[in-house]
Amino acid sequence: MVAHAAKKRLLSNVNHHTLLVTARRTWTCSGRRSAASATREDCRHKYRVLAIETSCDDTSVALVTAKKFRGTGEGQKRGPKWALEAHYHERLTANNEAHRGIHPLVALESHRANTAPLVKQALKVLQEAEWGKVSGDHGRLDFVAVTRGPGMRSNLSVGIDTAKGIAAALDIPLVGVHHMQAHALTPRLMTAVANAEESQKHESCTGAKEEKMTCLKPAFPFLTLLVSGGHTMLLDSRGLNEHRLLAETGDIAVGQFLDKAARAILLPELLEAPYGRALEDFAFQTTGDYGSTSASRDQRTIEDPAIPAYTEPCQARYGYSPPQTQQDLMKRHDGPWGWSLSPPLVERAGGESKPDTGEVTLAERRALAQEVQRVAFEHLASRIMLYLTSRQAADWKGDTIVVSGGVAANKFLRHVLRSILDARGLGHIKLAFPPIELSTDNALMIAWAGIEMYDAGWRSSLDIGPIRKWSLDPTAPDGGILGAPGWVNEERSHDDGE
Repeated sequence: MVAHAAKKRLLSNVNHHTLLVTARRTWTCSGRRSAASATREDCRHKYRVLAIETSCDDTSVALVTAKKFRGTGEGQKRGPKWALEAHYHERLTANNEAHRGIHPLVALESHRANTAPLVKQALKVLQEAEWGKVSGDHGRLDFVAVTRGPGMRSNLSVGIDTAKGIAAALDIPLVGVHHMQAHALTPRLMTAVANAEESQKHESCTGAKEEKMTCLKPAFPFLTLLVSGGHTMLLDSRGLNEHRLLAETGDIAVGQFLDKAARAILLPELLEAPYGRALEDFAFQTTGDYGSTSASRDQRTIEDPAIPAYTEPCQARYGYSPPQTQQDLMKRHDGPWGWSLSPPLVERAGGESKPDTGEVTLAERRALAQEVQRVAFEHLASRIMLYLTSRQAADWKGDTIVVSGGVAANKFLRHVLRSILDARGLGHIKLAFPPIELSTDNALMIAWAGIEMYDAGWRSSLDIGPIRKWSLDPTAPDGGILGAPGWVNEERSHDDGE
């Protein structure tokens, strides 16, 4: 009944760090220490986790091992380090092409048809893994992580009920994960992935592998811009469970806006899911052609400056001239076709239209696709700038903005944000983007969020249910992440020096 448009294996080239399955030999923790190793890192905890994601139209399952290290001496003062290895990660997307958008029943049937088979594959990897036999914990899981919300209740229930069954059958803990929290933590996940890669490189050098690792980045606090088909919000991420809402959309999410624009602009033969990506591909199919239809546009090609290793480099180049002031962000850009688009929240909303003179040319459609994205992304940048230049941000101690969610995969968005920050004298602010493969919904980020919550002592009771709307802000009426019923806190018996 339900066909799948895409079957995407995410075990290769995640942020240039290859995650391999059982063929790869893994390293194990050693409890032996000597005087010569007093400054090295000690493996304190190891978690093997099965994760399930079914919040929307992507069915995803992951099997990972995370290892936590605590340094001695100066290393202990810097805090623990993490290394994460993915042994299995699969995602299937429901085919909604006939509906030109996500149909809840089609997505639900896809989850019902595919969640159990993917879980079975992951557990088979666990049972057959050579690394499990070597380390003496063959076939053992420490806990199950599953998306609890926000999302479609019926879709969430498929994953939650599956996870609860596994947790009950194996007598292991369950962690119900906040989907948007997982997006916000994805750059920290990539630090752990990079550490695992570094460990593999130095595996033959005793003690050297841990010394090459880095602490999780970005450290709290940082700003989080969550941009997806269901959310547009700017958050002050102060801690694992404390994400204060600074701004959010007043109507529709930016991802939904881009989908609607794609359906209106693209010719039928060019319209294919995901629509936001189709719009980007159509608008910028020729590298560096942004604004080529307008003689007044600055035609310079701007290359993004170097960004941290735990972010995804932006390779695209665009002839884009960033606005220099907040007033410039509010200006219309007139084109040769007799129409222009107004930025959101200006006094005169909407755009100016031209008289209907017949068929819209392909060049005009492409210019409109470019302009729609420019207006939307500059508006997002303006909200960030308003906060960073406000009195409220005077005491903010962070230096990083995490941009996550499905729209974060848009390379032009990445370019616009970097360009505007640089133009406004904020080049020291880092932008942390997940790898494009992990910008959309996936179980790997659910596994990582579950690991951070579990390590902080949080578990979920087996009577939890799905949550359609769930705030991240602890000051919200629902109490934010920890305001949901079913959380159980187990006092940690170890001292991590955090």
